[in-house]
Amino acid sequence: MAQSIPVEKFEKVRYEFADHIAVVTLNRPDVRNALDRQAYSELESAFHHIQADPEVRVAIVTGVDPAFCSGDDVRAIMLNAQKDSSMTDRMKREPATTPAAATILDCKKPVIAAVNGVAVGWGCELACYADFRIASEKARFGELFIKRGLVTDVAGIWRLPHIVGPTKATELIMTGDIIDAQEALRIGLVSKVVPHGELLAEAKKFAGRIASNPPLAVQALKEGLWKGFYGKHEEIGKWVTATLGVMFQTEDHKEGVASFLEKREPVFKGR
Repeated sequence: MAQSIPVEKFEKVRYEFADHIAVVTLNRPDVRNALDRQAYSELESAFHHIQADPEVRVAIVTGVDPAFCSGDDVRAIMLNAQKDSSMTDRMKREPATTPAAATILDCKKPVIAAVNGVAVGWGCELACYADFRIASEKARFGELFIKRGLVTDVAGIWRLPHIVGPTKATELIMTGDIIDAQEALRIGLVSKVVPHGELLAEAKKFAGRIASNPPLAVQALKEGLWKGFYGKHEEIGKWVTATLGVMFQTEDHKEGVASFLEKREPVFKGR
C-alpha cells in the first residue's frame, strides 16, 4: 500500500466533511477529471481517510463539472510509461487490484457515486465501485477499454454483471457503447436521475438517510451483502492486472491510443 497523502495536501481531489458525510470530488475539470498518477494516489488516500475516520459514516464521490470522470489521462500515463518501461513487466509479475479501486472496494462505509457528467473508461468503473449511483440528466456511461485494445478493470468484469445483468454488461464492455442517463436508469445502472443542479443535494439527502442509522449496523450490513452477493475482488483483480500487462504490449493497444490522440477511427489488426 502506498503511503497515504494527508487530505489537506490534495491538489487534484477535493475532500470535504460535514454531518458524518465525506464528499470526494475529482478536481481536474480542464481534462474532464481524467486521472493521472497523482489523482489516482489522492483518490486512494481519500478513501483510506474515510475508512480510518470513525466520524465518517457515508462517502460521496463526484467530479467538478462538466464531467464525473473521463477515465485515464492517456497523455500523462503514456508519458509515465515511456519513462518507466518496467511497468508492464511488474503488472504481469505482481498482479493486484488497482490500488485506488481496492481501497474503495474495501471501504466498510457506504459509497454513493453522484455522476454529474461523462463517466467513461475508469470513470465508469469508479461509478460501479460505489454501492449506489445517482445520475444527473447530463450523465453518460461507457466502458471504453475495448476501444483501446484493453480489458476493463475489476468493475466491468466483476461488478457490472451483478448490477445490470451478464448479458447487458457483456454488451457494454464488448462494444464500448456510451449510454445516457435514462438508459442507465432503465437497465438499473443508476437508481435515480435528477436535474443537474440538484444532483449533489439529492446525493447528500440520500447519504443523510443512511448516516442517521446506527453506523456499526450499516457497516455490518454492507459487509454481509458483499459477502453474500459479490465475494472478494482479489482474484479477478490479479487476472485483470496480469492481462493488462499483456494487452499494453499489443499493436492494437498502441493503435487505440494513437487513434484517440489523433482523433481518428482506429484500424485494429489483431496483434
